[in-house]
Amino acid sequence: MDEFMEMDDTRLIIKNKLRQYFDGKIVRKDLTKHIKEGANVPVYVLEFLLGQYCSSDDEEIIEEGVNNVKRILADNFVRPDEAQKVLSILRERGSYTVIDKITVHLNIKEDRYEAEFSNLGIKNIPIHPDYPSKYDRLLCGGIWCILQLDYEFIEEDKKNTTPIRIRKLTPIQMPHIDMDEIKSGRKAFTKEEWMDVLLRSIGMEPDFLNEREKWILFLRMVPLVENNYNYCELGPRSTGKSHIYKEISPNSILVSGGQTTVANLFYNMASKQIGLVGLWDCVAFDEVAGITFKDKDGIQIMKDYMNSGSFNRGREEKAASASMVFVGNINQSVDVLLKTSHLFEPFPEMMAYDTAFLDRIHCYAPGWEMNPYRPNKFTNDYGFITDYFSEFARQMRKEQFGDVIEKYFRLGSNLNQRDTVAVKKTVGGLVKLIYPDGEVTKDEVEELLKIALEMRRRVKEQLKKIGGMEFYDVNFSYIDNETFEERYVSVPESGGGKLIPEGMSNPGNIYTVSRGKSGMIGVYRLETQVLPGNGKFERTGIGTDRDAKEATNTAFNYLKANGNSISGAISTTTKDYIINYQDLNGLGITSKLALPTLIAICSAALGKPTLSSLAILGEISISGTLIKVEELANVFQVCLDSGAKKVLLPITSAGDIGTVPSDLVGAFSLIFYSTPQEAVFKALGVE
Repeated sequence: MDEFMEMDDTRLIIKNKLRQYFDGKIVRKDLTKHIKEGANVPVYVLEFLLGQYCSSDDEEIIEEGVNNVKRILADNFVRPDEAQKVLSILRERGSYTVIDKITVHLNIKEDRYEAEFSNLGIKNIPIHPDYPSKYDRLLCGGIWCILQLDYEFIEEDKKNTTPIRIRKLTPIQMPHIDMDEIKSGRKAFTKEEWMDVLLRSIGMEPDFLNEREKWILFLRMVPLVENNYNYCELGPRSTGKSHIYKEISPNSILVSGGQTTVANLFYNMASKQIGLVGLWDCVAFDEVAGITFKDKDGIQIMKDYMNSGSFNRGREEKAASASMVFVGNINQSVDVLLKTSHLFEPFPEMMAYDTAFLDRIHCYAPGWEMNPYRPNKFTNDYGFITDYFSEFARQMRKEQFGDVIEKYFRLGSNLNQRDTVAVKKTVGGLVKLIYPDGEVTKDEVEELLKIALEMRRRVKEQLKKIGGMEFYDVNFSYIDNETFEERYVSVPESGGGKLIPEGMSNPGNIYTVSRGKSGMIGVYRLETQVLPGNGKFERTGIGTDRDAKEATNTAFNYLKANGNSISGAISTTTKDYIINYQDLNGLGITSKLALPTLIAICSAALGKPTLSSLAILGEISISGTLIKVEELANVFQVCLDSGAKKVLLPITSAGDIGTVPSDLVGAFSLIFYSTPQEAVFKALGVE
């Protein structure tokens, strides 16, 4: 009960502040929902009208206002299929009021401004120069307006002009926005209050969202405020991934269905017109799995654009500032996806394994942390009129706040240039949304920096899985400029650090790292039991894999021939051995099992556990010849990610140490062996 009273108090405080500083620019979001369900009109048009007619707490005034809005929409909103009917009424009556989207351009030959009506389908209508100078958005993409039109046909003028005249124009979108008003108004709110206002402005109820869900929603807004920002979010269905790009902002476009062309997206060489990236602030692709280009060079041009904000078509280079957003569904649990593949797998194959394309993504938000939307997630409280919010977002694109990091922190050595740009863009975008005046404290910067580092590291972790050693440096950190303390940022879903646990394991339980059947490097655990018997050797967990079976036979045969040189206490005639092989990453069983099997049996037979946090690398032949580790650097990286602190390594691999980055080598105690017997002794900690 107390919690709900506190919630109501907070809402009342926020509402009073909104009334004081942003009156006429706020709307009760439940009113939008009620009318939107029955009117096919853009949300931003609807909310502007509601802001004008329903700006009150009196239920009677609100009800009257809602009826007014409904009547205005019914009588004056022009549907494209009724355009001719409206023009006919205008001709018969001589005047008529319409709601339509108007774009104005300057006709230089005639030295006059002319208007084009979107739904009415008429253009070259003269308009008084006062309107474009007063409402500059008419010249920049157009705005929705209420227009009083006159129709007067004059025989003598019919060659030179149109009979339609604009008597009066009233914008019903924000004709312009005072950024100083927003920045000074923001000072009246705490961080939490302002975040709640913005979340309600996009229709969400913050009281029913957890902290992580709030931050993911803010990350979805960053492409609206940041130029050339590449954002990816994959997650379950019904979590609103595309909602903000379709419904909230008139400056973003959602490309549904996936198939597109270079001409449509970038530049049409035939008509010499720029594509979507030049017309919109944000181009969002819904259902990434279906993205296809009819042109062979589509992905290449997209990569060029995502990297530099420009692209080459024909003889010239074109620049644009639209952000690219990729949203889609993950059809299985993240744990399964991480074990069997990587988090970009839902992308089409031409993108999912193209490391150059994926490396250009600045932020990968964990959409799987969002809970499916239910009615209580949508707010009935006050927020900014959608158009006011989206115009605020558009104006903020002109400002840059990425350098706020440098005032307090430096980025760690694992971040390359692309990582640094990505982190700065994410931090800059979040600052624009939450601290639009740019005044942000050290603690506030640190909070945003941790989020930005995690979102970029998620991209890098997947690149490491796909591209190997080229992307080994994923241990992202930041350094405090005052204390020089370095702090590392992890990715929650990569819980691989516990695969090789700390502390002593049971005798016969060992861990090895090698390439699995799928071609990827993984961790394998062997658990061994010793029973009285007559020298039987049983294996479970390797199925019918012939190579794995052969490797385990090699180990047992080697032990039969050389057991005495290890210890007289190991018997292959009076004991039975059972080993269970576990594929911890789900990558398919490895065939490099001879040496691990030998060490596992010896450990179990002697009742002596291996060293703590030990990863066993390398392989032996039937004669005991050491086989060196392939792709040593990649194997080391998997050892580090899995929690290994010590690595048992064949001396034949010593020459390859130079191919491994020094900080990766420095993460382990390296223990070399030159014979299988020595490998057993050193694994068990016997000198």
